[in-house]
Amino acid sequence: MGEATGSREVYPRLREYLDKLPAGYPETESGVEIRLLEKIFTPEEAEVFMHCKLVAEPPSAIGERCGMPEPEAREMLERMAKKGHVFEVPSGDKTLYMALPWMPGIIETQLNLMDEEFARMLLEHSRVYFPTWTSLENQMFRVIPVDSAIETTPAVETYDRIRDLVRKQKQISVMPCLCRETQGTLDNDCGRPHETCFVFGPYSRHFVENGDGRYIGVEEALSILDACERNALVLQPVNARELNGMCCCCSCCCFMLDNLRKLPNPAAVVQSSYQAKIDPGLCNLCGACLERCQMDAATEVEGSMTVNLARCIGCGLCLSECPEDAISLFPKGGTRHVPTNVFDTLTRIAGERDLPFGKFNFFVKHASSPTFFRSLSFLNRIGLARPVVKQLEKRGLV
Repeated sequence: MGEATGSREVYPRLREYLDKLPAGYPETESGVEIRLLEKIFTPEEAEVFMHCKLVAEPPSAIGERCGMPEPEAREMLERMAKKGHVFEVPSGDKTLYMALPWMPGIIETQLNLMDEEFARMLLEHSRVYFPTWTSLENQMFRVIPVDSAIETTPAVETYDRIRDLVRKQKQISVMPCLCRETQGTLDNDCGRPHETCFVFGPYSRHFVENGDGRYIGVEEALSILDACERNALVLQPVNARELNGMCCCCSCCCFMLDNLRKLPNPAAVVQSSYQAKIDPGLCNLCGACLERCQMDAATEVEGSMTVNLARCIGCGLCLSECPEDAISLFPKGGTRHVPTNVFDTLTRIAGERDLPFGKFNFFVKHASSPTFFRSLSFLNRIGLARPVVKQLEKRGLV
């Protein structure tokens, strides 16, 4: 395990390792990113994590790299999976493990650590981490319209129709919102529902079996979406056509939306497909859109409400409560490409950041997440995965 085991020296190295994953983990002047890692990882767990890759492997392979016997490595990885450090992939009667990025990934599973100190560190770190979310052409999250907003909107793509996507899901889980849990810990709870973060498909198992969420059916998921719309929560799925995970949040609590709202031009930063417009001939100045807009995009001009397009992120919440049906959505100019799946997203982000993982985009962008995990499992069962990973290691690609 090396001489650094058990010492605080491991955490700056862990920070550097996380920063080389697609989602990044930047250094700060205050050192808050190190304090967060110290609270989440033991030194031993940090050492093992740095030997995990973004491909699923058996404990024996990971143990070999960090000089740990296979039984000990398996026990450590099982414990780390329960703590949300690594992602487990079933492979027959065995389990494979792979590294998780900071967000989405590690941080959403740390609610058990929540106290005032942890909450304040998360808020401080979010301000530094925000540019990592938004500075690239390919982003980790996007904004889609709430369901009632697309009923009268023409040519809405299938990947922007949330209820249709949810109805197709075979496995759905829901967990508490990290952002509102953070604000609630600091006595700043906005009163909106907390259990509003969705995880879909093969990712659900990780969060449920590790005690962070619970399985729900399609009807309950749709009911939660109704509650989210009533409470003016913005829908932010992972930036992929395939539905993997989705936050439903508000700008008073959400790490992303709070920082986004402070910008003069949120629309230029966020990835979304639509924007809103108000018909002045129908508007009765009731102000409902003012109350529901999370970006302060609605404003009164010359006796009618209007939308500041520099601020509108296309969430559609203003349409939901407009009594005169004076608001509609229209396609946003310069809409960016929506990746196929989360691995397409991650490799695109890695490519923009000049990280080796970006070279795998061609191989992952056409497969669904279930297919990707089944392929990894198959390669491990027939004994080909380890030689392939070793060759990739030699070339510095993983």
